[in-house]
Amino acid sequence: MTPEAALALARERNLDLVEVAPHAQPPVCRLMNFGKYQYEQAKRERQARKAQKQIEVKEVRLRPKTGEHDTEVRLRQARRFLEEGNKVKVRVRFRGREIFHPELATTMLQEFAARLSDIGQIEQQPDLEGASMLMVLAPLPSKGR
Repeated sequence: MTPEAALALARERNLDLVEVAPHAQPPVCRLMNFGKYQYEQAKRERQARKAQKQIEVKEVRLRPKTGEHDTEVRLRQARRFLEEGNKVKVRVRFRGREIFHPELATTMLQEFAARLSDIGQIEQQPDLEGASMLMVLAPLPSKGR
């Protein structure tokens, strides 16, 4: 039908003439209530956003001289965060002359990651940033989640 006839039909029915496929030969149009269509599309997008799970990044801080028991506590915290589906940022902070021995922090972080390897994987390798060394662990993709 001609564009003029389609517009007349849309006005007669109190609807909008919406071009669906402009590159088709001939162009395809549809009669619809465009305001209602936009409202329903926004509603679907809101529902989709609500259904998404936000992944948080939790942080666990250590020092090169952190004792074994305190490291165990931080391991349990990191394990809980990973089980909840969050990423874990493990930071080893240096004070004073500790910065001259980054290999201590590297081995500490590698051991930390190895002990959590059943539930998490290294997303960002240990990297020196200012006065701290940082590593990011992400939960393993599982079938049940």
